[in-house]
Amino acid sequence: MVLAAAGVAAVVVLPQDTSDPVRLDVPVAVAAPPVAATATPSAPPAQLASAAAAAPQLPASTPTRVQIPALGVTSRIMELGLERDGSMEVPPGAHPVGWYDGSPTPGQLGPAVLAGHVDWEGEPGAFYGLRELRPGDTVVVDRADGTAATFRVDRVEEHAKDDFPTEEVYGDIEHAGLRLITCGGAFDEHTGDYQDNVIVFASLAAAG
Repeated sequence: MVLAAAGVAAVVVLPQDTSDPVRLDVPVAVAAPPVAATATPSAPPAQLASAAAAAPQLPASTPTRVQIPALGVTSRIMELGLERDGSMEVPPGAHPVGWYDGSPTPGQLGPAVLAGHVDWEGEPGAFYGLRELRPGDTVVVDRADGTAATFRVDRVEEHAKDDFPTEEVYGDIEHAGLRLITCGGAFDEHTGDYQDNVIVFASLAAAG
């Protein structure tokens, strides 16, 4: 996919686990989650509003940096939109991570979506080792207004790209959530891409 973006900042990526959590002996692969579909709330609006009021959340503010302590990862964040075919743009290289600007900003009510590459031309990408995260690990997102949103990992899943859980990733939720998306599974030399997506689901644990 072609992504028009300028001023991409340098990042530091220091994977904690170097025991080959992903394939790096193959050509470039990209994280390309399907376009979001309009999802139907899983609970009545009044119930969603009540639950949301009790959960921590922040006003809108563009994300600027993401840190994943368990992986030793720190990355700047760029904005991602949609391609002409309706699919989500992806970062133009191994770094930085991208925030899908059609999703809430991290810390707002709803699922904020960050996407990054697992590798790029043999170089570890910003989300290299993402599948090694475990429930309870933290992800910290710095925001343009000077606040930080700290998320706690709920679960990590791997899905075939032709069976992407669109509603679970993009659909309405009653709290401030975060989804981290990259590639995973077997590499398909015919398509030049991995067959699966690794998805981290996390919930806002602290804001300030």
